[in-house]
Formats: sequence, C-alpha cells, structure tokens
Amino acid sequence: MFDKILIANRGEIACRVIKTARKMGIGTVAIYSDADAQALHVQMADEAIHIGPPPANQSYIVIEKVMEAIKASGVQAVHPGYGFLSENSKFAEALAAEGVAFVGPPVGAIEKMGDKITSKKIAQEAGVSTVPGYMGLIEDADEAVKISNEIGYPVMIKASAGGGGKGMRIAWNDDEAREGFQSSKNEAASSFGDDRIFIEKFVTQPRHIEIQVLCDSHGNGIYLGERECSIQRRNQKVVEEAPSPFLDEATRKAMGEQAVALAQAVDYASAGTVEFIVDGDKNFYFLEMNTRLQVEHPVTELITGVDLVEQMIRVANGEKLSIAQSDVTLTGWAIENRLYAEDPYRGFLPSIGRLTRYRPPMEVAAGPMQDAGTWHGDAPVGTTAVRNDTGVYEGGEISMYYDPMIAKLCTWGPDRATAIEAMRVALDSFEVEGIGHNLPFVAAVMDHPKFVSGDMTTAFIEEEYPDGFQGVDLGDDALRRIAAATAAMHRVAEIRRARVSGRMDNHERKVGSDWDVTLQGQSFNVVTSADREGTTVTFADGEALRVTGDWTPGDQLAEMSVGDAPLVMKVGKISGGFRIRSRGADVRVHVRTPRQAELARLMPEKVGPDTSKMLLCPMPGLVVNLAVTEGDEVQEGQALCTIEAMKMENILRAEKKGTVTKINAATGDSLAVDDVIMEFE
Repeated sequence: MFDKILIANRGEIACRVIKTARKMGIGTVAIYSDADAQALHVQMADEAIHIGPPPANQSYIVIEKVMEAIKASGVQAVHPGYGFLSENSKFAEALAAEGVAFVGPPVGAIEKMGDKITSKKIAQEAGVSTVPGYMGLIEDADEAVKISNEIGYPVMIKASAGGGGKGMRIAWNDDEAREGFQSSKNEAASSFGDDRIFIEKFVTQPRHIEIQVLCDSHGNGIYLGERECSIQRRNQKVVEEAPSPFLDEATRKAMGEQAVALAQAVDYASAGTVEFIVDGDKNFYFLEMNTRLQVEHPVTELITGVDLVEQMIRVANGEKLSIAQSDVTLTGWAIENRLYAEDPYRGFLPSIGRLTRYRPPMEVAAGPMQDAGTWHGDAPVGTTAVRNDTGVYEGGEISMYYDPMIAKLCTWGPDRATAIEAMRVALDSFEVEGIGHNLPFVAAVMDHPKFVSGDMTTAFIEEEYPDGFQGVDLGDDALRRIAAATAAMHRVAEIRRARVSGRMDNHERKVGSDWDVTLQGQSFNVVTSADREGTTVTFADGEALRVTGDWTPGDQLAEMSVGDAPLVMKVGKISGGFRIRSRGADVRVHVRTPRQAELARLMPEKVGPDTSKMLLCPMPGLVVNLAVTEGDEVQEGQALCTIEAMKMENILRAEKKGTVTKINAATGDSLAVDDVIMEFE
C-alpha cells in the first residue's frame, strides 16, 4: 500500500480524502493557493505545499505547478477529488511519466468517457439508450442556432469538458440558443480550459438518476445502486438521495448492468458514475459518464457500507475488488443536502464573506457505514445517522474564486420518511452566520409535498418556485408550536432581566403570565404556567401545549419539546421578541403584554426606499460586460450587463421598459451586493 498520497484539490473533498487516508494509515499532502493558506484541508493534512495565486487557472488546474508539488513531496499516488484536474487525461499522463499512481481510471478511459461527445458515441455503439443530439464540434452561434432547429427546441447546450453545471444552458428559441452558446463557451474556457460545445435534445419532465460503478484493473466491475439527483438549480444538484424513490428493481438492474458494461467497454478501473435521464415511463437515456468521484458519493456509502475513497485507493494500488455484485445490499435510505454560500432569496446567487458562526449538527453513526467500520466522524451511535462533509470552519472565509459549496449534510434512516425527518432536525440545528446561504431553501424542500411523495423532476425549482424562493409561510400548527415555545422562552428571559435589575427579590412574583405572541401576521393570546419541569402554554381557545427544554437567554440554538414533539430553532434577539428560524421559515416573533400589544398595533409601518428605477448588483462579483450605454432605451427582458461570480456568468436583464440615464460601473469593476450598476427613467 502507498505510504503517502497528495490530494490535488481543496475544500470538503480534500478533507474527505484525508479522513480515509488517515484511517488506512496513509500520509497526506495538501496543496493550496494564496486564498487557501488557512483552509481546513491544509490544517488537516500531514504536509501542505503552496502552488500559486487564488484563481484556479493560476494554481489548482495548472498541471506544471501541481507536478512540482508532487515531485517535492515524494508521494506515490495522487487523488484528484472532483472538478479541477480529476478528469484531465494530460494530468494522468504526467503522473504516469513520473511513476506516480493516479487514484482514478486509466488515461484511455478518461479520454473516451470524460469527453461528453466521445462518450455518447461509445454509448451508442455499446447499445446504450442515448438522447438525440449533435455530437460534432460547433464553431459559432449561427451554427448552434441551425443545429438547435434541426434537433428541435428545447435543447441543452453543454460544454464537452464540463461538469457541475458549468458551461450548460437550456435554450427554448433561437435567441436563447445564440446567447447560451456564447455564455457556455466562456464558462467552459474559464473553468476547464476547453471551450468545445455540443447540443442535445432537452428531455422534458426528466428525472436525473445516476448509477455508481466500481471497477478494478483485473476485469471486475459492479454497480452500487443509484442516486436520485433531480432537485437542481442552474443544472447543478442541490439535494440527492439513495436509492431513488422512483425506480423499481427491474429498472435498477437494467440501468446498473448497462452502466457496468459501458465502463468495462473502455477498461474502466476506479469509482465512476454513469448518469441517466429517466422519463415518467422509466425509459432511461445515457447522459454522461463522470470518470471521478461524485460530490454526492456519501449517500451511496451510507446505504451500502462501502467506502468509495478507500476502494479507489486500493484499485489504484493494483488490488482486486473484494466485493462482488452479490455482496451489494442497499440498506435504508440516505439524503444529502448541499449547503451552498448562495442566497436563495436572490435567485441562488453566490455570497461571499466570513463565517462569523459555523456550528454543524453533531455527527451520529448508524446504518451500513457504522456496521462496516468505516464511519468518518468521531460520532456516537444512534438509530439514524448524521454526517457532515465540510471544508470550512468558524471564522474562515468563503472565497469568490471557487465553488460556493460549504458542506454536504447527510442523514441516514431505515426508511425514506425517517431519513427525511432526521434531515429536517439536522438542518434546523445547523448554525451558519455571516453569509447568505441556502439552508432555508433545502429545509423548505424537505417539507414540500412533491419531495415528500418522491414526485419530482429536474424542473422542481422552476415549477414550484416560478417567482423565486420567497421563504416559507408556516401552517397554523407550526405557528402555535413556535408561539408556545417563544412565550416560555420570553418568560425565562423576563425572569433573568428582573433578577439582574434587582426588580425581583423573591422567586418570580413580578413576571406576568398573560402574553400576546405575534408572528407571521397572526397574534395568539396565551397564558403561561411554569413548574420545575417546564411550562404549560394555554391559548385563548383552550388548547394547551407543554414546553420543555434547557434554553437560556443568549443561546442561539433552542432544542425544545413542544407537545411531546421536538422543535429545533435558531434564535436571534430583536426588540420585544425573537428572530426565529425553523423549517425554512425566518420569522420575527414579538412577545408582549396585552397592553404593549395594544399600543404596538397603533404604530405605523416603516416603508423601504424605492429602488424600482435602479439595477442593483444581486451578489458580489466582477463586471465582465456592459450591454447598454447611457441614453439607450431598453425593453423588458433585455440583457443589461453580465456579472461573474464563483466561475458562473450571470446575465442581468431589464425588468421593464425604460431608458438608461446613468451607468455607475465599468467593465472590470468588482461590485458588492446592492451596488447600483445603472439607473433608469
């Protein structure tokens, strides 16, 4: 076995590989850019080598710089993680030339299957069902429009070397095909150094289901079930689960066998993923093969007990698979939510800054991973599992230079409903402050009827949130539970204030029991009655809820029991009450005496400033293009400018007809959130 490996990556995946290497007794070497000098993966590794400036195209994806680090460290193998150089055949060739093992597939497999155009042709030759499309290279936007018309709209414009949603656009007409072609080429060039583009038919009402394969260099190959990845935004996955709630055993077997046959056709050896689009009738079409470890691999590990990183390392060391297809058993259910530094209230646009608070829920071991002895956390054992793969820490910076993913929160349960409920509690317990993040959105998804029923497609976000995510409105039962909890909490806070101020000289005589709790436009009149074990909160209609918990004033997380059911809330202080975040909702709760509530209803509401005649920057980023000049008349939907952030181009468009009166930014400017880019009349 190898003595030392280098991880040619950063962030949570580098940390993930380090954990398995450590378990196997293998030393690790990290690489880092200027922006990552204090990163978690650098702190975790046994050694760390600096490789250049923050932009990935000046550090992490510069083969020469990575090779220098490999030579200097004297490692015997390199794990590339995902993204960056993980599917770069030239990198694999450079390693082979130095006699260093690549913890991934052979060069030939990368070249054949890592390229989406070539892989689709091979799939067709192997008899795998494929989506109609044009597999040749497309030279310009005019040719892209012509091909799109021949295939028939809607079409998917994709970067041949792409991945992670980069360099991908859906076009429904000629204008979108022309614009999408250029944006895809630009993103592909900046992210992968390869601007080749191809076009294929966009399958409507699709589900994104992928098969995990594992092959060795001795001709053995198996599949480890499937993952459902249909909840996506900007063609990038947000929620994944294993197995899929949609597949039956016959379809699973057919997809798995085709995936293994395709892998073996190119002499694949390592972990890899064959992605399919599946329609409502369970017809499946080959989408692409990712010749690397997938972001969402933990859910497969949780239901199979197989450590995929360990298997990759063993295969790279020339070992035979110790697992046969008959050994693969899918046990229970696993859910993964990707925590991103992006604002769901602003169309999931990236957010950067310092993590002023980062407190993940406690990891808990259970299920096949625990049974296999391959759990990665220092975790207690429970009937459900919580796993958090992360590459950040409290006080660290979220950089504008890299993918905005902060962590991958996973839960396992003996069945899907249990896994979802465990995820709800884990999300409510996850404290993140200092940046915009998508915790409220994924929490909302976990409660959405379509997700709960398993009836979703890749169009879930567009269909269920056509006007964007506006937060969650809680139902009456949830509001009552929060009202009861906050009334009990307010009573505790009032007692403390009275004692500190000296107003209370004997127990709790001077703190009242009648309260008016206002939240989400509703008011509840309640009476609190406390004892040593907790508080009974009685509503005006006679309903009584028992509240228990050990919350004390100043705690930012309240783990309560209300009516014998758990309620986890993130708690912030506001004047006269609390800011409560739970189950995707962000609610301001005011707890007042009846007289205070009466007076509060007479107060006028504060009106915000009018920004309807301004184009505000929705996220921190770089101005890469201004499409209009002062004096131009613009139409609704017209492109105004392009902002680049975290490797993605974002085109900002006019919301209505108007005339540009002033432009406050220039190409190349770095902007902050809500900077005024231009003004209209």
